[in-house]
Amino acid sequence: MTKVKACLFDLDGVIVDTAKYHYLAWKRLASELGFEFTEEHNERLKGVSRMKSLEILLEVGHKQNLFTEEEKLKMAEKKNNWYVEYISQMDESEILKGVKEFMECIRANGIKTALGSVSKNAMTILNNIGMVKYFDTVIDGTKITNAKPDPEVFLKGAEELGVAPNSCVVFEDAKAGIEAARNAEMHCIGVGSPLILDKADFTIMSFEEMTLERLEF
Repeated sequence: MTKVKACLFDLDGVIVDTAKYHYLAWKRLASELGFEFTEEHNERLKGVSRMKSLEILLEVGHKQNLFTEEEKLKMAEKKNNWYVEYISQMDESEILKGVKEFMECIRANGIKTALGSVSKNAMTILNNIGMVKYFDTVIDGTKITNAKPDPEVFLKGAEELGVAPNSCVVFEDAKAGIEAARNAEMHCIGVGSPLILDKADFTIMSFEEMTLERLEF
């Protein structure tokens, strides 16, 4: 049995549900470009970098070859500005159920914590919801060069915590994130549907289901 020494958390869909704000911003961009972007389309963007997400959106609208790289960068920036507008209104009420209680429990029992998110707005969100103090280290999109499913974000988190990858557990809500955890040779708990997150060790629908005992592998 492996003794878990650290828990690494994705942000969007795990700590808070910022996915809805990403979706609103991408939908707004698609509307400006003249096509509809549905919630079903948005599922493909989970855990994916901003520029890759833009490529998927343009593919959905059959516009992937119409823009220069400079134009794409401007579109991505416009989307991000809208997203930042939305998340600037966030507060502690948006923390998902059971998250704070679980993190307080594991930290009280000597388990280290890290955020592992590709978002470049992670610190803005953590500050707005008052969660910075719950993490020993924060690895976000400003500190990495490779998006999930590359394991960089989680390996860097483990390195900063001084914990071996096989003693870490990752909490993820996206297929790409679970694949990243697997590529890092870490345990992984899915937050969401077991049908979608079938590569996780097991899944939970809410952190209200999590206990210290369930971290034993």
